[in-house]
Amino acid sequence: MARTRLITAAEGMAEFQQALGLADALGRLDDNPLPASVVVTPVDPAPEGVRELAESLQEMTGVDEVRLDLAWLERLRHLAELGSRVALALGVLFGLGVLLVVGNTIRLAVESRRQEIEVVMLIGATHAFVRRPFLYSGAWYGLGGGLLAWGLLGLGSEWLAAPVSALAASYGATFQLPQLGAAGSATLLICSTLLGWLGAWIAVSRHLADIRPR
Repeated sequence: MARTRLITAAEGMAEFQQALGLADALGRLDDNPLPASVVVTPVDPAPEGVRELAESLQEMTGVDEVRLDLAWLERLRHLAELGSRVALALGVLFGLGVLLVVGNTIRLAVESRRQEIEVVMLIGATHAFVRRPFLYSGAWYGLGGGLLAWGLLGLGSEWLAAPVSALAASYGATFQLPQLGAAGSATLLICSTLLGWLGAWIAVSRHLADIRPR
């Protein structure tokens, strides 16, 4: 268990009155019919682990009833899986977009400097020498795209944080959208830079093969 919170009978009645708005009617009761309860937050939110925790708590002495909303946990897990797949699909599309955009940009750059390339190749420049500045440009383009994607992810996470928290709170739970963190951010920027470099390498290699010094 990650943490527990004790709710006394009086606190439970106060929350019940506030939720239903029947403070006057419930205040006329001679005795408080609500028992004390303990809200348990599991370490592992997976439905299987929570089910095992509920079964073990039910077997403890002094526990009358354990209430668990497995349907909500299943819906939450499905939503998380959907979010992961959407993020993966967007990542693949982003990678393809980087390759296409960088490749097209580098292709135009090569065409605009075609005469310069022919001149340097006439005096003995190798393909690796000609290719190098374009690869640097592609890497910078990829890094710029990665920074843009990182910023959009941050804004999207902030934009969705409040609705997701409100949805979880309506079921009496807490949930936060996962964040990239330092490792995830570094991975995103490195991958975007490598994709930019790869797109530039493909574009330059294809066009250098067609350039013949005259």
